[in-house]
Amino acid sequence: MTEWGLAALVVWPLLWGALTLVMPVRWAALPGVLGGVFFGTWVLTWAPQSVALGGWLPPLGLSWRLDGVSQFMIALVAWVGGLSSLYAWWDRSLPSAFWGLWLGVWAAMNALLLTADVFHFYVTLELLSVAAVALVALTPGPAATRAAFRYLLVSLTGSMLFLLGVALLYGRYGVLDMLLLRDAMQGDGITALALAVMTLGLMAKAAVFPLHGWLPQAHAKAQTVVSAVLSALVIKAGLYGLLRLWLDLFAPLTSQPDSQAGWVLALLGTVAIFWGGYQAFRTPALKPLVAWSTVAQVGVLVLALALMVEATTRDSDGLTETLWRGWVWLVAAHALAKAGWFLAAGTVQKRAGETRLAGLGVALQRSPLSVFAMALAVVSLAGLPLSMGFLGKWWLLSLAWELQAWLWLAVSLLGSLLTLAYGWRVLNLGLSTGHGAEPLTPQAPLQTVPTRLDAVALILSALSVLGALGGYWYWEAGA
Repeated sequence: MTEWGLAALVVWPLLWGALTLVMPVRWAALPGVLGGVFFGTWVLTWAPQSVALGGWLPPLGLSWRLDGVSQFMIALVAWVGGLSSLYAWWDRSLPSAFWGLWLGVWAAMNALLLTADVFHFYVTLELLSVAAVALVALTPGPAATRAAFRYLLVSLTGSMLFLLGVALLYGRYGVLDMLLLRDAMQGDGITALALAVMTLGLMAKAAVFPLHGWLPQAHAKAQTVVSAVLSALVIKAGLYGLLRLWLDLFAPLTSQPDSQAGWVLALLGTVAIFWGGYQAFRTPALKPLVAWSTVAQVGVLVLALALMVEATTRDSDGLTETLWRGWVWLVAAHALAKAGWFLAAGTVQKRAGETRLAGLGVALQRSPLSVFAMALAVVSLAGLPLSMGFLGKWWLLSLAWELQAWLWLAVSLLGSLLTLAYGWRVLNLGLSTGHGAEPLTPQAPLQTVPTRLDAVALILSALSVLGALGGYWYWEAGA
């Protein structure tokens, strides 16, 4: 039964996304969304397994593999995707093409998380990128078109680099299955080159500094719900790929005691934390602020990955599973918080008819649910106590302490302070009365926006805090 369930994770949203072309769009999308949430939640009850597609075993055929990490990530896509779809259902400004593209993104994400060979990973990553670029292009106007085109160029360049690495690996080892490749891995120049170009390709997809230039414009110009799913889910595909490359596929190389490659990742993550935070602190508009925050938070995840790589170079019996689970927990905290923050920011902008922080004072003061949602998102992203983000940051700080990586420990703490600083820029406007940056003039009435949109954003942000209550289950399950 679970084999059919694995197929349903991909086929169900894809089928209903295609049906939006021939049926009333919103009602055709509804079964796709509900089924995606159901199957994505049900997957948590399944045992780890492998399925050979069409009955052809590797290396001749393709296979899907389900493990603890992919299970949790698929469930995360279902929960964030389901709530984001609820927001989209109530947002009547979205064009009808959104639903087919969004369900295509959902199907591609699930397929990517299940894939067990590098070429299939490339195919699903490319499908995901094309659908994501099209979602950005749905926003009318030349600015969004330019942002989508830039995203497309960077995405295609990343895909070509990744495909080059796939070709190098196939030419060197004659197989594409990840497990077979890992068992055959040799520390030669061709293999190192494959790791380098595949890493660069995934860094471009995930907007890792310095390949982040496309993200602020694409995420800021996209429709509100599109910004949320891009930041919360789509860029996680590239980060998930980096995790699989560095700690799984190329582990025989990256886990060598004399390997220093992980510190390159740590350096890039550090620069991203401060550069993204600085830009978020100085940008004059709300959604670009949240977009630049994504650049900084991606830096946090890359820094965590670098510390994990360093941990595997030392004696760490039994540590690998804890490392993976800690990183995925940090990803989940970021996904929920960023989805909530983007939805809240977009709702406030809709209400104000304004994007600049200087013109959002009144709209923020009259959007208490959205302000509360943004406050909870900042709390989780900064890693303040009692939040889901706190558990992820505690894991990261504990790992840095264990490795005696004092510099990276300090970087993580300073990054949290920077998050609070640029988050307060927004919250101060919403919590203050009678002062602050220039509010809307009385002659510019607020737009009517359903309060239920604010409520969806609040639910996502609240989950990024209340998810800490599930910490015992996550950390102790299977211990």
